[in-house]
Amino acid sequence: MILAETALTLIFVSVGVGIANVGLLLGLLNAYWQTYQEVKSGFTIGLLYFASILLLQNIVATIFIALPLIMPIEFSGSELHGPRIPLFLINLVHLIALLTLFKITRN
Repeated sequence: MILAETALTLIFVSVGVGIANVGLLLGLLNAYWQTYQEVKSGFTIGLLYFASILLLQNIVATIFIALPLIMPIEFSGSELHGPRIPLFLINLVHLIALLTLFKITRN
């Protein structure tokens, strides 16, 4: 029972981190779009493509993490071998990187 509660908590935290990533990427896309409208440079287009692809990846990962909340999926064995912890760690690293990039972009 405790393992199930821990897994459920991990899912909610992971989904929250994924949603934060999506929000930061939308903010970056907005900033890059405004810059592109002023500068019209190829570098800014590259930033728009990069942020768009990363946004798509984060949306897909967040949906995959949230899937057990919609339709229960049972994993046999330890939670360490399931996909939740690796996806959570990837999203957490993305969050740190995106917060850094967002701060640099807004200055």
